[in-house]
Amino acid sequence: MPKKTRPTDSARPVDPAVEGLRAEIVEQPITETLESNYMPYAMSVILSRAIPEIDGFKPSQRKLLYTMYKMNLLTGARTKSANIVGQTMRLNPHGDAAIYETMVRLSKGYDALLTPFVDSKGNFGKVYSRDMAYAASRYTEAKLSAICAELFRDIGSDTVDFTDNYDGSMQEPTLLPTAFPNVLVSANLGIAVGMASQVCGFNLAEVCETAIQLLNDPNHNIMSTIPAPDFPTGGEIIYDAADMRSIYECGRGGVKLRARWRYVNHNNLIEIYEIPYTTTTEAIMDKVSELVKAGRVKEIADMRDETDLKGLKLTIDLRRGVDPEKLMQKLFKMTPLQDTFSCNFNILIAGMPRVMGVREIFDEWIAWRVDCVKRRVYYDLTKKREKLHLLNGLKKILLDIDRAIAIIRNTEHEADVVPNLMIGFGIDQIQAEYVAEIRLRNINREYILKRVEETAALEAEIADLEDTLGSSRRIRKLISDELKQIIKKYPAERKTGIVYAHEVEEFSEELHVEDYTVNLFLSQGGYFKKITPLSLRMGGEQKYKEGDGPSQSFEAQNAGELLFFTDRQQVYKARVRDFEDTKASALGSYLPAALGLDEEESVLTMLDPGDYSGQILLFFANGKCARLELSAYSTKSNRKKLTGAYSDKSPLVSILQLKKEGEVAVTSTEGRAIIFSTALLSPKTSRSTQGVGVMNLKVKYSVEKAAFLAEAKIKNAARYRVRSVPAAGALLRPEDRGEEQLTMNS
Repeated sequence: MPKKTRPTDSARPVDPAVEGLRAEIVEQPITETLESNYMPYAMSVILSRAIPEIDGFKPSQRKLLYTMYKMNLLTGARTKSANIVGQTMRLNPHGDAAIYETMVRLSKGYDALLTPFVDSKGNFGKVYSRDMAYAASRYTEAKLSAICAELFRDIGSDTVDFTDNYDGSMQEPTLLPTAFPNVLVSANLGIAVGMASQVCGFNLAEVCETAIQLLNDPNHNIMSTIPAPDFPTGGEIIYDAADMRSIYECGRGGVKLRARWRYVNHNNLIEIYEIPYTTTTEAIMDKVSELVKAGRVKEIADMRDETDLKGLKLTIDLRRGVDPEKLMQKLFKMTPLQDTFSCNFNILIAGMPRVMGVREIFDEWIAWRVDCVKRRVYYDLTKKREKLHLLNGLKKILLDIDRAIAIIRNTEHEADVVPNLMIGFGIDQIQAEYVAEIRLRNINREYILKRVEETAALEAEIADLEDTLGSSRRIRKLISDELKQIIKKYPAERKTGIVYAHEVEEFSEELHVEDYTVNLFLSQGGYFKKITPLSLRMGGEQKYKEGDGPSQSFEAQNAGELLFFTDRQQVYKARVRDFEDTKASALGSYLPAALGLDEEESVLTMLDPGDYSGQILLFFANGKCARLELSAYSTKSNRKKLTGAYSDKSPLVSILQLKKEGEVAVTSTEGRAIIFSTALLSPKTSRSTQGVGVMNLKVKYSVEKAAFLAEAKIKNAARYRVRSVPAAGALLRPEDRGEEQLTMNS
């Protein structure tokens, strides 16, 4: 059957419309595409969606709260959440699901904020639960919390700018005139394009008190009044002064949090009732379950979630004889019961994102709030000036009421009433309009006298407002007085405790590892066995794969560490306890897989470094030897792989662990040997050094083995002993050539 061929592009008929489109395609540089298409999107996300502003809100949160305020939900009764969501879409057209999620986060029921702004009723889920879903918006109800009165204080007094909504049908505030530094009180998280923001919450009373102190003294030590963040889920902060100072000064850093717990003695159980803000009960339960199944936590008999209407509670049943303090230290180390909140105080200031420390945020908020209060004072001043102007016009009418009535009565056309009053009494149009609108019943001397008496009071108030407007001290005092009232009206106790880092006893896994003597075996093919002395005595011969055989064996402790040197100039660190006890009849663990060796990489030798106090001798095929401190392979971190462990100039032949000075026997492929004292070798500081020459070699020959003299089993040691290196050595006699006289034992 002939093979079908696919027609080429030139053979296919071309649609004229498609051909026209091809002709319109214009090449564009990628930089121009990014600038014209990508950058506007990125800026829109940064400025209009993800990053909070100085009032502490992102646009979606601000639109929701302002909608609820316009719905009279600050003083009125609760309404269905679905109703609020629908109304908010007039300002925020991003879908009802996103709006409702915003409401959930701001609600009292969800517990994500120290000072929730939505007074919720119904199931709004919980911030500390991953699986506890909130109910649909048609089932829940909400209104604004009482503290929202401080968010909208004087919003109608021109304290903030307003702008058109997305379709120009109504106006919305660009910021809310928050009377307290909400930007620090409310925790906020935002992920934009190329940047993010993560602001932790602080206690309302402490924030207000700090702002008061800064208003009075710009050099105030803020850490004395606001010592640390506060989180709605409670727990404890492990306080480190240096880390906290970094956050306060730079706006970046981490806050260590851990759970709160209590031991119930009569039931032998632990109750965890507060957890870090960064985790959930399900994440904790999953991690503990994983550790129990892996056998790393054997002290727990059972763990369950007993969270109810009274609050969060995780219960851990303990096995008999378990120390609850040590167990909790272990769980803090190994589970999310201790976690870190990463701070990134990235905030929009006048449309520009800035990462700021706590003091700088306070300074920016105070400057912004001063401007809000000045605008409010100026608004009040303008209104009072306008009223005084009207009363001054009324005062002139008082001189001759009958004349005013006569002017109005004798005016033929309604449109001429105001001009005639202006001419008759020498007043302007605004004053004449005010007089003309006075009702007939109010055209009496008593009414007019009472209005005129207000003039003196108004003049005093105007003078006071003008003085306030021109006095920075008085403006700051107004802000300070408002903050004092907020502290009094909305008392807020700290939810998160503070414990100092030096007081916290951290779990050290090494101290809790079962320690016992083990025998370690390494085969030439890279198989590793850990066998207890009892099992070794009761077992039979060592089992190896076909073609494999023994390479090293020595005693060690289960709590110790091992160093595995490979043929790729790399060292792998492992803990003895990480390998399971096995038997002589088993093949053991295959090290390339267990250690994660690179492809075609193989283990040359293993060492027990102990406390890393000794030295090692590295013998290379080219006849050189490097003496290095074993501490060069000690790492403070838990790094398991160390690259550049030794020189790559010549293959590594043998490694000897040197605990005290002695004699070493080195043999070559030519059949020669030398014996010399290790005291002839000076320690080197660089791992990449080849060291010094110890054996002179003829062309085509290389070092074959190196071992301590006691293990080499050379009978005629005097024949091969040299006083200096390098040396050529002497040919080995038959009685000194035993196949087992040299080993890789370290």
